[in-house]
Formats: sequence, C-alpha cells, structure tokens
Amino acid sequence: MLLKLSLTGLKGRWRDYAVLFSGLMIAAGIFYMFQSMASNDAFLSSNSPVAMTGIIFQLGSVLLAIITLVYILYANSFLMSMRQKDYAMFMMLGAKQRKIALLIFIETFIIGLLATLLGSLIGIGLSSIVSKLLTNQLDVQVSHFSAFSAKALLITLFFFTLLFLLAATINASSIVKKTILSLLKANETPTASRRKPIILSLEAISGLLLLAIGYYMMDNVTSIGLLALVIALITIVSGTYFVFHSVMIFGLNLLKRSDNLRLKNLNNFTLSQLSFRIQDYTKMLSMVAMIFALALGALTVGLGFHNEIPKMTEQTSTYDLLLNNAQDADQEQIEELNPTLDISYQLKEDENTVYFNQEQFDEEPLNAIYYDTTPKKTTYSGEELANDEVKMDSLRTLLLPEQQGKEMSMVTEDEFNALSQSSSRLQVVQVKDFMTQKDTIGKIVAENVKQNPSLAQGQFSMNQKYDIYTLYNEMFSGLEFMGFFLGIAFLTMLASCLMFKILSGAASDVARYDMLNKIGTRMSLLKKSIRKEIAVLFLAPGILGAIHVLFGLKMFTSLLTEPYAGIWLPFLIFFILYLLYYLLTVWLYTDIVLKKKE
Repeated sequence: MLLKLSLTGLKGRWRDYAVLFSGLMIAAGIFYMFQSMASNDAFLSSNSPVAMTGIIFQLGSVLLAIITLVYILYANSFLMSMRQKDYAMFMMLGAKQRKIALLIFIETFIIGLLATLLGSLIGIGLSSIVSKLLTNQLDVQVSHFSAFSAKALLITLFFFTLLFLLAATINASSIVKKTILSLLKANETPTASRRKPIILSLEAISGLLLLAIGYYMMDNVTSIGLLALVIALITIVSGTYFVFHSVMIFGLNLLKRSDNLRLKNLNNFTLSQLSFRIQDYTKMLSMVAMIFALALGALTVGLGFHNEIPKMTEQTSTYDLLLNNAQDADQEQIEELNPTLDISYQLKEDENTVYFNQEQFDEEPLNAIYYDTTPKKTTYSGEELANDEVKMDSLRTLLLPEQQGKEMSMVTEDEFNALSQSSSRLQVVQVKDFMTQKDTIGKIVAENVKQNPSLAQGQFSMNQKYDIYTLYNEMFSGLEFMGFFLGIAFLTMLASCLMFKILSGAASDVARYDMLNKIGTRMSLLKKSIRKEIAVLFLAPGILGAIHVLFGLKMFTSLLTEPYAGIWLPFLIFFILYLLYYLLTVWLYTDIVLKKKE
C-alpha cells in the first residue's frame, strides 16, 4: 500500500522529479567522464610527459567527488522538501514512522541508482562525443582514450551507490525524529536576518579587506611562494563568506532606503524577499562563488594552454618549413603555400666537412634563435657564421643527422664552385600564417622524412616547426582536456545546487504570492519580481566568482605568456550555460508559486 502511495506521489510530481532525475544523471555522467580519464593510466602517460599530470588528475577527481557530494546533498534536500507534507499525511492516516522511513529509504535509493545507471550510459556517449569535438575543433591530440572504461564505470557505480545509501539513511532517520506538525510546518520557519548595524558594518569591511589581501597574494605568488597560496585560499574563502553574509545585506538595506527605487512596482517586495532569506543562502552563495571561480578558472587555464601552443612553437623555431636535399622535393607543393620567404642554400660535403657558399648567407642571412632570459630571434650573416663556432651551430641543427657531426666551413663562391662534389640544397620557407597552413606543411614534412630516412632515425631536434608544434600540442593536450571537463562539470553542479536550493524554498513563498494576487497585483509584475529575485541570486556569486578568476589568472603568468588572451571564450561558454540554468529555475519556480493563480 505504501509503495502504491509513493508511486502515486511520484506520478503527481513527475515534472519536479524529472528535473531532479535529470540533474542526478548529469552528475553521474560527468563524474564517469572524468573518471574515464583519471583512471586511464595509458591515457595519462601518453598525453603528457609531465610527471605530475597523473597526480593532477587524481586531485581533480577528489575535488569533483567533493562537489558531487555537495550536489547530492542539495538535490536530496530538494527531494525531501517536496515530499515532507505527503509523508505527514501518510502518518496522519495511520502509517508507522518506521514504515515511512523504509519507504523513504527505498524511494531515495532507487531514484539514485536509476539515475546513476542512466547517467553512466550518458557519460559513455558524452565521453565519445566530447573527445571527438575536442580533437576536431581544438586540434587536441589525444591517444589511448576510450569512451568506455570498466574501471571508471565501477568507480562511478560504487561512489554514487555509497552516496545514495548515505542520503537514504539521512532521509529515513530525519523523518523518524520529526513530528507530524514539524513536517507540515517545515517550510514556514523563517531565518532571522536582523543584525546590529555596527556588526554588519564590521563584517562588510572585514570581507572586503580579506578579499583585497587574497587578491594581493595571488598577484605576488611568484615572489612570495607557497605561503601566498595558503593565505590567498584562507582569505578569499573567508572574504567571500563575509561578502554574502554582510556586504550583500548592507547593499540591500541601502537600496531599500531609496524611495524612488523601492516604491517602483514590486521592488520593495523583491528587496524584502532577498533580505528575508539572504542569511539562509550565505553558505550556498559562498560555495557557488568559489566553485564558479574554480570552474571558470579550470576552463580558462585549459584553453590558455591551447592558446600557448602556437606561441611557444613560434618562440622556439626559426622557419615554418625546412627541406633537406630540396632538389628532390616537389616544388609545386611549396608554391601552393604562397610563401613569404623561400630561400635555398647550396652545400657540398665530403667525408669530414660540409661546405657552404658564404656569399649566399651574406645576401640572405640565416634566421636563428639565441637564449638570454627568454628566446630571442636574430639573423647571422655568412661572415658571422664563418667566424663564430657557436653561431655556426645554429646552421648545424638544420642539417641531416649524418651531416651534423662534420665540420662546417664557409668558403667563397669561387672556392665553392671549384669543389668536385655534387651540390645539394637546404631550403627554408616562411608562410603568412603557419596555423592555417600547418596541415599542408605536415604533409610536406612527411615527404621530406621519406626522402631523408635518417631524419626518422635521428634524435629529435628543434628545427622543424611542425614537429615542434606537434610536441607541444601533445604535452599540453592532457591539461587542456582536464580543464575543459573540470570546468563544465563544476559549472553544471554548482548551477544545479543553486537551482535546487531556490526551488526547495519555493513552497514557503506560495502564501506570499497568493496574498499579492488576492489584493490585485498584476501577474506580469509578480513574474517580473521573480525574475529579478532569482537573477540577483544567480548574478551575485557569478560576478564575484568571475572577479576571483580575473585576479587568480595572475598566478599563471609563469606558465602562460598571456593568461588573459581569449578569455572571452570561456566567459561566453559559462554565460550561456549559466543563463540556461537561470531560465530553467525561473520557469520551475514560477510554476510552483503561481501555478494555481493563473
């Protein structure tokens, strides 16, 4: 009988449960996707030579698990807020508390288990789709990554099963301890929001000072060191809490003093709604702001590594294309590149020496890189190469492996022509935009290797720009991949947590909107008030989180030459996803508090 009543209740609230169920599936799917990377040793080892990459993924996995736990707890509170009155009615009809507790346990666990199973299947599909999108759109080279991972699936099922067992136990035990009256009145207990002005002012000033200290530490992390990170973490978390616990309330109180603002439409009601419940949202808004910063930071830094690849390639290469024995190369392919620079240097060689025509280098100096504090580009004439062995090494690195061990000699044109050996050509090419033409250049490089087999057998040298680009791309693709997944996962969960928090308090607002409706308030004004109230709750942590990111990016100046380059893209991605959650929350909240009035 109880099971039938439960199914009837689920059917009656299918729309609310659909949101909850879909959110849980997204959480499980994202958790599986990340685990498919974090638990794939072959993927970790093959996509970055950095030894710390595996540790980074595991730390990211732990952080994702913590965020998932918080998400499940808030989703669980949303579930209980919808069903508490139903459970009270069951008790009034004679159902025993332990039977209700058992019913809640089964209901919570079954919903969680089904969401986990379906979410894992979705995660497998999303892993395949997202990996293809990344490789195609971002030119990320990812190897040994499989969408299906038995290990990741088992970890996901175990983790979520454990979470829902915990949630089901908490739900069941909480019902046993509550009386029927407390269940019926659970959503009608307000949170006190009146505090002494002096305390509020001190908290507001403290919050702003703590944030200023945290931002200063992040700006000077390279000079201060690890201590700066510790101080920044403590002060920014504390400052974020005080901002929502005091600065926001202080700001709302100031707005309510303006007659022009508060007496317009339902602004006074909207401001009072926010002031009434803001302390109850302090922890949630603080958590959302911090996770928002982590999510946006992960995506921004991940894409920052992607933007860094062509810059690093440019800094460590002299020419866009290098051809050995160019007399055998297909020059029509070179012409199709529309090169801005196309030079061929003649050379002859015997058993011990490689000879060059010095006059060619005097006419067309050799592009080279020298290292001071940073890589810098320069040019060397034939005379400079002839008189400086170190500068001559810049030319040596452009030769075939079997030629690099020989002596280098610059001779006059007459001396060069008098040599009996046959000449070959060393061709160097520059194009207008390497990144747009890199695929064509890659094919020409492959042909050059086929014609000169020793290039495939010799050690890697930093002379062929396409090879350098491929090396850096492989180095940073793992970090870029992780940043993308972490960013999307964190954003989805934090927005869902905020949505469930707002919706879980919607039942207590029904009476207020009912009262406004009865005194003749237009429905359009009620909906506008709802949109404004929820917009503040979404925008406040979003704006503060974005400010955290803007200051936090300064910590990566040692890794990224331009940490703010292309920052509009991750911000745009976050704005679109955040906006979708805002619109969904407004729609669901409006449906709950105004459904009967329309």
